[in-house]
Amino acid sequence: MRVANIIIAHKNPLQLERLIRKMQHENFDFYIHIDKKIEIESFLFLKEIKGVYFIRNRVVCNWGGHSTLKAMLNSLKETQANETSYGFYNLMSAQDYPIRKNQEFYDFLLVHQKNSFIFYESEESGWWKMAIQRYQHYHLTDFNFFGSYFLERMMNKVLPIRKFPMSLKLYGGRKASWWTLNYESASYLSNFFNQESKLDKFLKFCWGTDEFVIPTILLNSPFKEQMINDNLRYIDFPEGKANPRILEMEDLPLMKDSNMFFARKFDMPMSEEVLRRIDEQTE
Repeated sequence: MRVANIIIAHKNPLQLERLIRKMQHENFDFYIHIDKKIEIESFLFLKEIKGVYFIRNRVVCNWGGHSTLKAMLNSLKETQANETSYGFYNLMSAQDYPIRKNQEFYDFLLVHQKNSFIFYESEESGWWKMAIQRYQHYHLTDFNFFGSYFLERMMNKVLPIRKFPMSLKLYGGRKASWWTLNYESASYLSNFFNQESKLDKFLKFCWGTDEFVIPTILLNSPFKEQMINDNLRYIDFPEGKANPRILEMEDLPLMKDSNMFFARKFDMPMSEEVLRRIDEQTE
């Protein structure tokens, strides 16, 4: 069984190189999406590493924009179009890092080939009290033109509250962007978006779709019972903050005790010491 690691990156090619070299395994391949607004040339040296491929259908990624989810889905579809057959698709940020041995992760997936791993909360959770405005309001995050913020305010002032275009129970959460899906779930996800063009049109005016759309689709699918509410990643999201903490040396015991396979996020050169210690512990 082979595993496709899809990595979303926008900066720091040397940190990305470190991640890929750390995850070298005979059954791992790496598909890298570089934000289209970033010059790709400084990353191309990574092609020299075995199993590394670059996503051709790149997207300009705006923080909070639907464009981020589009980059993830484009990368998944392009990876699926490769002649290689994969048992799992593991979506990562370039600021992730493995905190256990590669073989442990691979052995875990072998045991759980019928499962997929993604974090989610239901509509009734506290997270949704704030997150519901992500689709009820109009967001022009991906529309870069003069006066877009003014237009956005006016649209939300005069237009009715938006309703989700499909009769689905909604799921999502702050840690839901990154996941590990088996072949069946990933195929269902790709096919769903090939057929539901009305949903994609609706999502263009939403915010932070990467944190609720994929869990919603999969938790309303025939594969719901195969979903495990655990994305296998240690992430420290301070209450009320929009971004996870940059992990430091003091976080090492918590990372280890979490029994997760990955942690995020790290930022070199600030994270050099903690990454070196993780390397020592996972040799």
